[in-house]
Amino acid sequence: MKPPFRADHVGSLLRPKALLEAREKRAKGAISPEALTAEEDKSITDAVRKQESVGLQSVTDGEFRRTMWHMDFITRFANVAVVPSEIKIRFHTHEGDIDVAPPGLKVTGKLTRPGPIFVDHFKYVKKVARATPKITIPSPTVLHFRGGRQAIDDKAYPTMESFYVDLARAYSEEVRDMAAAGCRYLQIDETNFAYLCDPSVREQVRTQIHEDPAELPKTYAKLINGAIAGRPADMTVCMHLCRGNNQSAWLSEGGYDPVAEVLFNEIEVDGYFLEYDTERAGDFSPLRFVPRGGPKGGKRIVLGLITSKLPRLETKDALKRRIDEAAKYVPLEQLAISPQCGFASTVEGNKMTESDQWAKLSLCVEVARDVWGTG
Repeated sequence: MKPPFRADHVGSLLRPKALLEAREKRAKGAISPEALTAEEDKSITDAVRKQESVGLQSVTDGEFRRTMWHMDFITRFANVAVVPSEIKIRFHTHEGDIDVAPPGLKVTGKLTRPGPIFVDHFKYVKKVARATPKITIPSPTVLHFRGGRQAIDDKAYPTMESFYVDLARAYSEEVRDMAAAGCRYLQIDETNFAYLCDPSVREQVRTQIHEDPAELPKTYAKLINGAIAGRPADMTVCMHLCRGNNQSAWLSEGGYDPVAEVLFNEIEVDGYFLEYDTERAGDFSPLRFVPRGGPKGGKRIVLGLITSKLPRLETKDALKRRIDEAAKYVPLEQLAISPQCGFASTVEGNKMTESDQWAKLSLCVEVARDVWGTG
């Protein structure tokens, strides 16, 4: 079976204590870069073995070499600068709301990719994995959504069309090198389609980056398609939609209705990892726009029914009922199950233990075997 698998996962994992300690020592200059890499290698190998042992058919490096899910990648492009945030974002937690000022991004000149970014990360996972290795990269939309036109140098890019062309080209170079390294399972982590489901965020898009939230999904669909256009025919590309995942906090809420038609029909990916762990994602009715059948059997929807934000373990019966509800809109053979997001989109991780994390991943496999007869 090709990915995404019936039981799958988004990618990031809680960092082991030894790795966190090694990062702290490296930050203080107490160990060498080589010593940190050695600890990363060991932790990744252990995590891959554990993913395989619980029955997962795809494995990742847990994003153990990153500090944040996106900044370690985006800032490797030439002429991308991190700048102080000019806005505060309200994150939601189960204890109440908090205001966060995320780092801003500015494009100061022509975008280029000086060299491979996460290709070596993938190569290591491929070397140690028995299961299918997957690598995750942030969506190219991140580089626009954080600041809009005013964050992009107008001398380098007098038109936005030229910016999007260069951004897609830079991404396509990374995808090409991933393919050459043997990658056949790539995931694009996309936040902004999910953010555009939230009425309050849509209003911020109008007033802060001066874009039409109804038209922006079409622009982003074209950008993402350009980024993956050169992938080989046997590479599966999936998209994960995230509403924010920072130490168990989230940013946006709202069903997929505002973006569903463009999301499922204009973006040329093979499947979608969708957050569906709580009512903040709305109901399953937007799945009626998912294409059926076709040469590849239709796009696959990985239902993120198991929360990665809280330690409580869901019940099999409740999860199966939710799958039955989704199957009213998408054929069961096009569905799969996963946690709703990664367990550690930032190095700090979500508020649970590693034991909680592995129990949830094991539950995914058990439910998949019950529903589809395979992990």
